[in-house]
Amino acid sequence: MALRLLSLLVLLVVVLQESCFSASSHSLKYFYTSISEPSQGLPHFVSVGFMDDQVFVQYDSHSRRMQPRVSWMEKLGKEDPQYWEEETQGARAHEEAFNENLETARNRYNQSEGLHTLQRMFGCELRRDGNKGGFIQDGYEGRTFISFDKMTLTWVASELQAQITQRKWNARKQMTQGNKVYLEKTCIEWLEKYLSYGNETLLRRETPKVTMSSRTEVEDGMETHVCRLDGFYPRDIDASWKRDGEVWKQDTFRGSMAPNADGTYHYWLSVRIDPKERDRYRCHVEHDGLQDPLDVVLKEPTNSKSNLGLIIGCVVAAVIVGILAFIYFCKRRQDDYKAAPTSDKGSNSSDQGSNQAVSSLLAGDTPSIKIEK
Repeated sequence: MALRLLSLLVLLVVVLQESCFSASSHSLKYFYTSISEPSQGLPHFVSVGFMDDQVFVQYDSHSRRMQPRVSWMEKLGKEDPQYWEEETQGARAHEEAFNENLETARNRYNQSEGLHTLQRMFGCELRRDGNKGGFIQDGYEGRTFISFDKMTLTWVASELQAQITQRKWNARKQMTQGNKVYLEKTCIEWLEKYLSYGNETLLRRETPKVTMSSRTEVEDGMETHVCRLDGFYPRDIDASWKRDGEVWKQDTFRGSMAPNADGTYHYWLSVRIDPKERDRYRCHVEHDGLQDPLDVVLKEPTNSKSNLGLIIGCVVAAVIVGILAFIYFCKRRQDDYKAAPTSDKGSNSSDQGSNQAVSSLLAGDTPSIKIEK
């Protein structure tokens, strides 16, 4: 249970962080979370590292050790025996600092003791065009508290309670300059180093599997087509609807990019169209795993022709069953009429038979509807 809750917490952080980075070729990100009064066995502090959105290292206050989460990181530890010890010591220092920061933030908001969370997200990216990016952002109780603007080398407060921190940190010019150096140089160097160890996984190319599904709307006869992309890697993919060769956005929807268990990704997009214009549309897909872009044609929904036949078939079947039931009922009534007794004794016997039938039902001869514990 604790691990499941922790995974959900980290996933929430990842989702909230999506706006911090544009689509990139490779990225290195870290997420720190400090909890004042964890329940369900959760640790007080957790640090998780991501390479291209995949967990590769993790530390928590229970194990108090930085540990690998992918096989290729074990190779780095063998070649550099001090690596894990140095990372562990750094994580322990962050744990101690975050516990103090969490208490400071609670006092800033004048809150009582209880469950409170403090988080930090930071990382860098190396885009395919050679440009570099990076971010540092702190959050309290699930909201942005303060963030670092790499362009102006200043901290920006998102909450009134963060303005004290903003003034103090902006006054430390050496600190702000150090943040810039880390994001643009140190972090990028580590990113490239990790890529060299995990190149078989992180630099691989998995071709997207494209499938189409569609349906006809009963209300107005319009068609909805869904283009599903599955099993692709890396994450970056360009998928869009095109009409007559031009990008089409009207009446379109997009799902969220989501990871699969094997580290690949899946995605979907849909469009609602007039069936008379079906041939004008294509699902356009571009990805590093494809030699050439794909343009998948739209097909007529399978339910468009079969709905009427299915309805007619059901009606005909219902009529036939009704006729057979009526014939059977009439035949039974006719047989009962022919076999009916003419004496008073027989009549009493018939009433007795009905009473026996009721008694039989009450005695439990019918199938039980009681659900046993």
